[in-house]
Amino acid sequence: MPERTPDYDRPPVVETYLGVQFSPLVKFSIPHFGLYWAKIRDNYPDFQVQPPLPTVMEQFETERFVQAKLGVELVSIPDVRCWFIDKSGRMLTQVQTNRFIHNWRKLKPEDVYVHYDRIKPSFSQEWKTFCKFLEEADLGKPEINQCEITYVNHIELGQGWNSYGELNKVISCWSGKYSGKFLSAPESINIGARYGLPDKRGRLHIQMQPAITQDAKEILQLNLTARGKPESADMEHVLEWFDLGHEWIVRGFTDLTAKDMHDFWGRKI
Repeated sequence: MPERTPDYDRPPVVETYLGVQFSPLVKFSIPHFGLYWAKIRDNYPDFQVQPPLPTVMEQFETERFVQAKLGVELVSIPDVRCWFIDKSGRMLTQVQTNRFIHNWRKLKPEDVYVHYDRIKPSFSQEWKTFCKFLEEADLGKPEINQCEITYVNHIELGQGWNSYGELNKVISCWSGKYSGKFLSAPESINIGARYGLPDKRGRLHIQMQPAITQDAKEILQLNLTARGKPESADMEHVLEWFDLGHEWIVRGFTDLTAKDMHDFWGRKI
């Protein structure tokens, strides 16, 4: 039997999203955002206009240290991203001419975390609706070139740790020890790391940085993003890649964080 992935009763996750990137839909223009909204408005009655996300591609050149390539597409299509928001404000579908994202976000402390096994079929349904709209409007078939899954975690100061001198209580690989006696506890710490997925199927990116929430709480924001190219644009292969990315995020989060914090978050597996 395959080993089960870790699970928590009270994970510090405040946002998750599943997304696909594809070649720009050159026929897609401003009116099509409204036409698509008309298709989903019963479930997503609100919207916001946001700046577009940049094109990101994981590359595996011969050089050892190659960053994920960022690029700007020079095409005559609208440079915007639309959020379509459900009645609760917690579920979003995001669309731009080369991106489709479906995500959950935590708005209140009492909000229940939406697990991956719920958001994945929700993404699948919304993606099928979007593709059907594109077909009906003769806007072309999206050619997926990258999948991405992201988990955003807020680890609040005072909940299992009380200063950056105690970061070893949060991050398992951080010793907090020095070779001399000159430096004391740091005021803040940023951490960045990346890991290759098996068979060059993508990468896991980890970023941790200090932040302040809207209600003025001091936190560590820990972002884990898995990104890579599926075997094909077929939904079967896209969902298979999401399963791989999700496993690496959950296992990576568990390896990175300390066991005492696992107890605090109610680890079950």
